[in-house]
Amino acid sequence: MTKYIKFFIVGIFFGIVLVKSEAVSWYRIYEMFKFQSFHMYGIIGTAVATGILLLAFSKRKNIQTLEGSTLKVPLKNRGLKRYIFGGTIFGLGWALSGACPGPMYILVGTGAFSILIVIFGALLGTYVYGLLMKKLPH
Repeated sequence: MTKYIKFFIVGIFFGIVLVKSEAVSWYRIYEMFKFQSFHMYGIIGTAVATGILLLAFSKRKNIQTLEGSTLKVPLKNRGLKRYIFGGTIFGLGWALSGACPGPMYILVGTGAFSILIVIFGALLGTYVYGLLMKKLPH
């Protein structure tokens, strides 16, 4: 159990960063979807650029994971249609609820307990997808 404490600490730090940067703010998300502010696009773009740079650096320096294995990014070539459809559903849920999956739990920590309704809906949707997964085109 003590080996998971580092993940708990990183999660707390991540939550603080998201709250302080206003990435969990419903108003900032509303601005983003109305193309009224660069704030959220800047945060998302910075995260993507940082991830790309750190992944490239770790591959070049052959940095290993905590378990001792090398980092591998699997190549997926399953067609663009499924990503557009899934991204649209994700974006609609994000726009309607004002939160994406990670910040939903951070909002509970800030005292916005009404987000529990959204978390319940997300978990229910995940469960229903699990039930229907074999019947859906993949």
